[in-house]
Amino acid sequence: MSAGITVSNLWKIFGPRAERVMTSDDRHLDPAALRERTGCTAAVRDVSFEVRPGEVFVVMGLSGSGKSTLVRCLTRLVEPTSGEISIGGEDVVRATPAGLRELRRHKVSMVFQHFGLLPHRRVIDNVAYGLEIQGAAKAARHARAREILTLVGLDGHADAYPDQLSGGMQQRVGLARALAVEPQVMLFDEPFSALDPLIRRDMQAEVVRLHREVGKTMVFITHDLAEALKLGERIAIMRDGAIVQLGTPEQLVGAPADDYVADFVRDVPRSDVLSLRWICREPDEHDSLDGPALAASTVIREAVPVAAASALPIRVMDGERLVGVVDRVDILASLAVPEKVPA
Repeated sequence: MSAGITVSNLWKIFGPRAERVMTSDDRHLDPAALRERTGCTAAVRDVSFEVRPGEVFVVMGLSGSGKSTLVRCLTRLVEPTSGEISIGGEDVVRATPAGLRELRRHKVSMVFQHFGLLPHRRVIDNVAYGLEIQGAAKAARHARAREILTLVGLDGHADAYPDQLSGGMQQRVGLARALAVEPQVMLFDEPFSALDPLIRRDMQAEVVRLHREVGKTMVFITHDLAEALKLGERIAIMRDGAIVQLGTPEQLVGAPADDYVADFVRDVPRSDVLSLRWICREPDEHDSLDGPALAASTVIREAVPVAAASALPIRVMDGERLVGVVDRVDILASLAVPEKVPA
């Protein structure tokens, strides 16, 4: 089971005068001016978004953009200054301490960059820790932990201690611990940024596989664009505490909202992200409709050999419906790096 998330007009202001700043026009000052005038920092600025049940939603940005503060606000590990948060229809901002404990124990799990494993406990007891907190009997929680260890590829390691495992295996233990309590929502705060590149790639693939198998709602925080594009069904890019663009990977790469986003995606191979639906056009009187057909969701890179093998335009199809056509010229033009968006 998974739950959706709704965030409306969320603010988090750090500093001694946060409440006063929140009720004044000072909150709209740029970060440097706000610090100079008030001594406060607006880490999250008027953020609103929705995460659909079962969606992988990525929040990315540079260091200091507010993304980690945002994800911590979702379960009030960091208290929001203002705004609304709902998880599975439950009002998080107005939740009582008991309600928050229930939310964190049963509905939402979090995976951090630092694994936070208990070094004196075996792997199986680390995985079962959340169930122990819930009051589950030892036999039941160990049985569940063994199921999850199988799911994350750690069969045979139940009796090991964390320091006997590699970094990637330890992070798998962290994933297993988060999954063991059967949460509706999983929050990931840059969980793989400390791992070696090859292990990081394997862990990204593991998240994709796990999502396919268990279907949890996932919010994933990262500063790595390649990771965001690989994992996210939709991506929110943050800057100075605000979301500057929210969209699919294709929308971000194909139509960046401003220079900031354009610079982020400039080096992304467009042929690996944009689909034929993005670049197709209406056929004209000179276009033959006898050429090869490809699904509209086909990425450009996969269409290149088809276009090279045929002198006729490719028919772009949505099921049985003709969406448009693309030819070699259209494909070549789509691969050009776009000019900067005018200020």
